[in-house]
Amino acid sequence: MSHALPQVAPLPATDPYPILSFAPVRLAAPGRGHDIHLRVSIPANGGALPVILFSHGNGQSLHAYGPLANHWAGSGFAVLQPTHLDSRLLGLTADAPRRRQFWRYRETDLVYILDRLDDIEQAVPGLTGRLDRDRIAVAGHSWGAQTASMLLGATHPDPDDGSVVDIADGRVKAGVLMAVPGTGGANLSPFAATHFPFMQPDFSAMTPPTLVVAGDSDRGAMTVRGPDWWREAYDLAPPRKALLTLAGGEHSLGGIPNYEARETTDESPARLAAVQRLSTAYLRSALHPGDHAWDEALAAFRADASPQGTVETK
Repeated sequence: MSHALPQVAPLPATDPYPILSFAPVRLAAPGRGHDIHLRVSIPANGGALPVILFSHGNGQSLHAYGPLANHWAGSGFAVLQPTHLDSRLLGLTADAPRRRQFWRYRETDLVYILDRLDDIEQAVPGLTGRLDRDRIAVAGHSWGAQTASMLLGATHPDPDDGSVVDIADGRVKAGVLMAVPGTGGANLSPFAATHFPFMQPDFSAMTPPTLVVAGDSDRGAMTVRGPDWWREAYDLAPPRKALLTLAGGEHSLGGIPNYEARETTDESPARLAAVQRLSTAYLRSALHPGDHAWDEALAAFRADASPQGTVETK
């Protein structure tokens, strides 16, 4: 079913609640070549904080995606943002031996971070005892969305030997996948087929509730298909999914990469606010059974005559 998304007000000057952001948290990661560096953003007060583990897009770092991380933290979540090895911040050369295994390091990073929540609590002043380990979500943008989808149950072949890579993690209860790549094979551009040979996802076992966010004008360089390619994680996954399709949205979805970032090709405070509010409402309801934030958001969409896009559910 489909619901019209309302015109939203411009972004507020401040987030709902004061937040604290601490970086870098350093986690020793033997064999990775670099320790894992994290940004941890949390509300200044409150306990039993649900966790959002966020994976950045290609080349980004823990310093990016402030519009999302700050909003989520200000809405009561603890947001963990690692820097993956593909980050421009690390500057690994084109011939670095680890480059062909970036996908593997990315996926391992997320699992390792969940294994080290006790250490993260101890490293961040004022965080001890405040994380709710029973309410963990993953989120990501672009390559980061593909990475996050793996903990939700998506799989892909190992390009080295063709075996199925399956790292579904029962600790993860929900997800938000933004501009997540679709299926591979003939759908991939020559560039993507050469540089991202693992991009052959199977979403059939991605069972946890997940919000997929796509732009109906996203013509990113990963595919020879049109914008409909970016919705396949919704179309091909089993139920308990929602799809937010942003009218006029391109790959940066209104401005999620950062504040006034040059990566944003479709800057729109209203579009960005829609992503912020919809993702927050979705995760609240997915992680807290009985919370009606998502239902209330959908009711508001139906009542508004000036849509930013559409929401489909199954």
